[in-house]
Amino acid sequence: MRIPSWILVTLALVFHGIVILDISSCQHEPFEDDMVIDTTGNGNPIDTTDNPIDTTTTGDPCNPNIIYFNQQILPILASNCALSGCHDAITHEDGVELTSYEKVMQTAKVRPGDLDDSDLYEVITEQDAEDVMPPAPNARLSPDQIQLIADWILQGAQNLECDPNSGGCATENRSYSAHVQPVIQNHCQGCHSGAAPSAGIDLSTYTGVKGVATDGRLYGVIAPLSGYVPMPYNSTPLNDCIVEQIKSWIDAGAPEN
Repeated sequence: MRIPSWILVTLALVFHGIVILDISSCQHEPFEDDMVIDTTGNGNPIDTTDNPIDTTTTGDPCNPNIIYFNQQILPILASNCALSGCHDAITHEDGVELTSYEKVMQTAKVRPGDLDDSDLYEVITEQDAEDVMPPAPNARLSPDQIQLIADWILQGAQNLECDPNSGGCATENRSYSAHVQPVIQNHCQGCHSGAAPSAGIDLSTYTGVKGVATDGRLYGVIAPLSGYVPMPYNSTPLNDCIVEQIKSWIDAGAPEN
């Protein structure tokens, strides 16, 4: 049977319309002529002109008068409390898990703005040796750490974020007292101090820190380099700027400055 010509024309127009719709819905923005596709695996475009592309982004700068949970509070809890057999994700002794902001707020009975009714603050300031946290033989939190947690609660126990590298990363003339010791104290001493420090490494003194700095182990674990167990253990890695600042101090001879 012969198909009338008007039907063939109609079908052709419909098909043509479908093709146009399909092409327009899958169209991508064209590449610029002076761009090439990145094959390095970092997902950034490569500029082949004389004007390099700035693909870096920075967040809000850190305010020294504000406490930031993930950068200042969580490392203390992870190093001293969220350990195997205590308040990690597996054990969560007494139902308390101190591995994230959400878990701390849900299980540690933190009352924003109220120290007296916040169980977290109560246990770290407890005078009874049987009830204080962290329990013996672990070392107690330092006065500075306790004050930091208190300030965070009084400021509303918020989960605020900032970019510590927003103003760039200074690595020159880094000192032990200002740039290395605070990191070690908040990220490492929970495991590496007290009567039975992990792996027999005590980082509660300058001598102990210098020992692992000069033999390469400190930088090896925080970088981390091949063959080293990444540290802080089971916690968020140190940001690149902190690692480079500690390396700068080590390269300068790890002075007690």
